[in-house]
Amino acid sequence: MTGAYLEVIDLHRSFNDFKAVNGVSFTVSSGEIFGLLGPNGAGKTTTIRMLSTVLEPDSGDIIIGGYSVKKDAGKVRELIGVCPQELALYEELSALDNMVFFGRMVGLDGKAAREQALANLQLMGLHNRLKGKVAKFSGGMKRRVNLAIALMGDPQMLFLDEPTAGIDPQSRHRIYDNILGLQQKGKTILYTTHYIEEADRLCQRVAIIDGGTIIALDTPHNLKAQIGDPERVTLEDVFLNLTGRSLRE
Repeated sequence: MTGAYLEVIDLHRSFNDFKAVNGVSFTVSSGEIFGLLGPNGAGKTTTIRMLSTVLEPDSGDIIIGGYSVKKDAGKVRELIGVCPQELALYEELSALDNMVFFGRMVGLDGKAAREQALANLQLMGLHNRLKGKVAKFSGGMKRRVNLAIALMGDPQMLFLDEPTAGIDPQSRHRIYDNILGLQQKGKTILYTTHYIEEADRLCQRVAIIDGGTIIALDTPHNLKAQIGDPERVTLEDVFLNLTGRSLRE
């Protein structure tokens, strides 16, 4: 990992009187998997939406690949891929047709979209189901198609928002392997989750967010070592120690 690919600088966002994100700052190094860990409603998804140019911050800035989201949102969009928490799929289309459609949406011509779609479905282990209707896929398969779509256009940075929510353990482990493979290909990844074991397994560093504020940031090992034996302490224990509440509330 060399240099900061993502810089988040004093980010704020409110909805009416509710402060969803309150002064969030962190950096993600090039090639790093960085975890944003917190309970539902902590501000993870609002942060991701701002980082991916979907939502404007009230104040603060975001620098991705040297470009400011405020000043060069178009350039930023060329560098990023987003896997949203909610499945963004056309269920009556095949996996391949979904992929080609979203490829065209990010500016690929038909030939390039088909080539990337086939390569990304192969990467996700879905090459033998590429013509199957998404409506007939399992939850885990739909999650893998969702992740494959985020790769269309070959983005350098990926925002993965709870990419394993609501799926079986076998599918979850398959997605873990896919994400680690993407890191090996040089992708920089920001990963939001409230599953403690995911952050422990995948992330080089973790920021714990609660109430729209980052309350701790370090490697999983160092965060756990602050309160006890890191081989026995969990990140849930760290969160409980910091807030008096459970991560899964």
